[in-house]
Amino acid sequence: MTADTPSQDIVRTPPCVILNAPQLAENIGSVARVMANFGLYELRLVNPRDGWPQERAWASASGANWPLDDAKVFDTLAEAIADLHLVYATTARPRETRLPVYTPRESAGHLAEEVDQGRKVGLLFGGERAGLETDDIALCQAIVSIPIDERFRSLNLAQAVSINAYEWKMTVDDRPWKKFELNVEGPADQAAMMGLYEHLEGELDKAGFYHPPEKKPSMVRNLRVPLARARLTDQEVRTFRGVITALSKGRGRVLAKLAQKAAKED
Repeated sequence: MTADTPSQDIVRTPPCVILNAPQLAENIGSVARVMANFGLYELRLVNPRDGWPQERAWASASGANWPLDDAKVFDTLAEAIADLHLVYATTARPRETRLPVYTPRESAGHLAEEVDQGRKVGLLFGGERAGLETDDIALCQAIVSIPIDERFRSLNLAQAVSINAYEWKMTVDDRPWKKFELNVEGPADQAAMMGLYEHLEGELDKAGFYHPPEKKPSMVRNLRVPLARARLTDQEVRTFRGVITALSKGRGRVLAKLAQKAAKED
């Protein structure tokens, strides 16, 4: 086998498609249809408006039933992406987050590189009415923005999925598959990152960091985005959590000493 010959033993797991708060069953079915067209098969639904399953989705899929048959339903986005190592948010509006912004073609290349390393990746799409919220995007590592005409930026959900799925298919079919064994630990999954976020945010809450209180949501986002962008490893996550624990214990000892001093003075 030459260097440019695709290896036959490489498992090419495509990105999973995550639909956050989808509304219409017909749109979910249309998404399944384009997923099947381009070799994507794992569909995750976060809090679908009309519940799940919905018969109209299968009718709209025109026979592409397997993404619907195996679709997983989650109550929250955090649960839906917990086992993924890289998630890109597809939106025309980056909003307040300072994340890298890629075209579908660029993002397909990045996702393919991650898959070469055996990592699980996903593409996140917002609901039909309002797309993705800033808090949703803040859980991702980058943004995918489709370059469409400024005069009419409204894009159907299935169209957005199809453009990204097409670029994925072109990327993996148009290049040799090579898997390099790097002596480097891979990035932590989203469940580990969520644990770090909640640990840090909880200790900051105890320390009175969120002031004024009404700014807490934006302050939380400003903390999460750079951490998400850093793509920390599991070891780095553990180190950060150890630092947070050490600092919180140190604060506790200082408060205990102050209390003892106040008691003696009384």
